[in-house]
Amino acid sequence: MSANHPVIRVVIAEDQAQVRRGAAHLLSLEADMEVVGQASNGVEAVELAQVLRPDVILMDLHMPVKGGVAATREIIQLLPDTQILVLTTLDDDETVFEAVRAGAHAYLLKDAAEDELLETIRALKRGESRLTPQIARKVMDQFRRLSGAAQAKAVGPDDPGAPAGKDEEVLNDKEEKILQLISEGMSNRQIAEAMFLAEGTIKNYVSRIMEKLHANTRIALALMSRGKAHPR
Repeated sequence: MSANHPVIRVVIAEDQAQVRRGAAHLLSLEADMEVVGQASNGVEAVELAQVLRPDVILMDLHMPVKGGVAATREIIQLLPDTQILVLTTLDDDETVFEAVRAGAHAYLLKDAAEDELLETIRALKRGESRLTPQIARKVMDQFRRLSGAAQAKAVGPDDPGAPAGKDEEVLNDKEEKILQLISEGMSNRQIAEAMFLAEGTIKNYVSRIMEKLHANTRIALALMSRGKAHPR
């Protein structure tokens, strides 16, 4: 690849050797991708991430020694520029939700088409986030339940008519627009171009939106926008 299109360096974290080898073979056929390491558990994934500093990690959620959620959380803290792509199954709602909160950047079903996996890896390299509609619906349900419980706690049983606390701040028009563009999978750079603002300005807006909505990941913001769960 040229200097303008560097190879995407990938680590695969998966405890099933056959699945791991299959994914590695698939990626090896792509001119713009290179599998630089393979991990069979979460501890190995964290260690390889620190040594190899890959662009993208394919992360299975259920691994021995240390699971994918804990490994994701640790890697995000240590290497914020490394993108985590979680591979999961449809019957794994709660663990996927925890992975969202841990900071993973994209989520695919394990039976996703090969082209979808490859395109998602490339999208992550471009700074985009990806979430399949099936997973989005399930995780959005979790966010709604969490939001409902938080609002009930804020109101309190003795004052059912009281408004939820000041924690829930209303987004202004520009923040609403940015949130919508995030939900469409756009990167900060793409949003900056669309809104004729500096990329650094967009980063500041995103940080403020996260504070207002009590979201700790970009995926969480996208989900809130899709589900219209943010306060109006």
